[in-house]
Amino acid sequence: MIKTADMPSTGRAIRAVLLSTTVAVMLASSLGAVSAQEKPLIIARNLAVNSLDPARTSCDTCNIFLYAVYETLVRLGDDNKTIIPALAQKWEVNDDNTEFTFHLNPKAVFADGSPVEAKDVKWSWDRLTNLQGGMAWLFETVKSIETPDAHTVVVKLTQPDSEFLGKVIAPYAGIVNSDVAIEHGAKAGKDDAATDSAEPWFLANSAGSGPYALESYSPNDELRFKRNAAYWDKPAAIEEIVIKQTKDSVAQAQVLQSGDVDIAMQIAPDTAKTINVPGVTVETVPSYNFIYMAISPGAKSNKVPMDTKVRQAIAYALDYQGIIDFTIGGAGKMVPVAIPNGFPGTDGLPMPVHDVEKAKALLKEAGLADGFDIESVFPNENYYGVDMSTLMQLVQQDLAKVNIRLQLKPVTFPVWLDTVKGDGTSLTASFYAPDYYGTDQYVKTFGMIPGTRWLKRSGAERVQGVLNMEEKALLDKAVASPTEARDKLYNEIALEMIKDRVIVPLVGPDTVLAYSSKVQGMKYSVTAVLPLQDLSIKK
Repeated sequence: MIKTADMPSTGRAIRAVLLSTTVAVMLASSLGAVSAQEKPLIIARNLAVNSLDPARTSCDTCNIFLYAVYETLVRLGDDNKTIIPALAQKWEVNDDNTEFTFHLNPKAVFADGSPVEAKDVKWSWDRLTNLQGGMAWLFETVKSIETPDAHTVVVKLTQPDSEFLGKVIAPYAGIVNSDVAIEHGAKAGKDDAATDSAEPWFLANSAGSGPYALESYSPNDELRFKRNAAYWDKPAAIEEIVIKQTKDSVAQAQVLQSGDVDIAMQIAPDTAKTINVPGVTVETVPSYNFIYMAISPGAKSNKVPMDTKVRQAIAYALDYQGIIDFTIGGAGKMVPVAIPNGFPGTDGLPMPVHDVEKAKALLKEAGLADGFDIESVFPNENYYGVDMSTLMQLVQQDLAKVNIRLQLKPVTFPVWLDTVKGDGTSLTASFYAPDYYGTDQYVKTFGMIPGTRWLKRSGAERVQGVLNMEEKALLDKAVASPTEARDKLYNEIALEMIKDRVIVPLVGPDTVLAYSSKVQGMKYSVTAVLPLQDLSIKK
């Protein structure tokens, strides 16, 4: 029986039933009958889900969920760089990157069998923008979305954006079945944020066109997926997948080794070294996440001017390889700038250098040969296997070698956030992970240009010499340029950001993939984290 919640609106009902029946028959033929005793694939992970509503959610587990359930117009290929078709079978971009035209694949259908149409794209993106959830900024430069016919979407921007396709790839830009969502209280108008009542419905139902659909969700317990029998592209190989709440690295390792789960997603590098049982594979792959140090020249607690020479001295004083070796057992990479290795513009950048004598010379030039005292308020957390307290103790030891006396003040994340948003702290550390595949998000976060998060947190309005308008000029050119020219401009911006020495990346932790050897298709994805549709079980 079809549930009322799953019924499409009248205009598409007949086509939906016919199409879903046809697809189900084809799927059964291609995959064979699925045994009722087939066990689900179990993944151990700290869920930390804030919502399952595509317009409201923002979390790593949410990325996994959205990518599997809500198809986007385009995707990243297996190389995590190449843009390939998804719901859109082709697209065109005008010369100055202000107009993008997408042509939807007429074969694409939602899980209820109804066709994916241009109106669903417009409605989904309007709702993401107008509900003003955590990821609404992805479409802040969208001026209009036009739908000249059922399979064509024309997006016009208020300014050039060569990275708009990267934002379209973000799981939060996945397309929702507008008819079904509207029936359950979802709204997309500019003034509808307060009256949209669909979030509870999205916790128990899904309305996407991806290879999986939501089967059930129990907060702090499990997130369960079922294969979408109506999926219009290559069917998922596994009938059912469950992400089980398992909070920490050690607990995840235990259930993986016992055979209770098939994949453990958040194994720390030191824990990974303890896993040595038959039938379990452990490997490390580079990630796009990094831990960084931030120096705030305008922090009110500064006792000496934190000018460029002083910031350079601090950067030279740090033993980057030593930090990587000690905090994560060498399972990481140096990152030259606050842009992940492998992102546009990062090829050929100079790696950070540890040079104590150079640091001392710079401090002497700044009149600080005897050193100085400095405070560091930082979040007392663990990010990607890096214990921040351990990390900051290493920074403290390195700076002591050049007579900089660092006073450590570990605090909770909310206290840290209030501090950096307020009076600031002389030196701190935090983490960053990409929201989509694109370099502009890093320039707009870490660049010393008007409006960026870290220009404000640096206290630039209280001191001279921090603002870098060259970065702004280069960024304006980059977002209006074709790919090759854009990447060269991003490289120039990266060199400027290195010279700023306000944000100093300390380590790019590798991602640990730990899984049963019978699981095939394990990979790290910049957008999906783990693409469930690529997984299969070796028979």
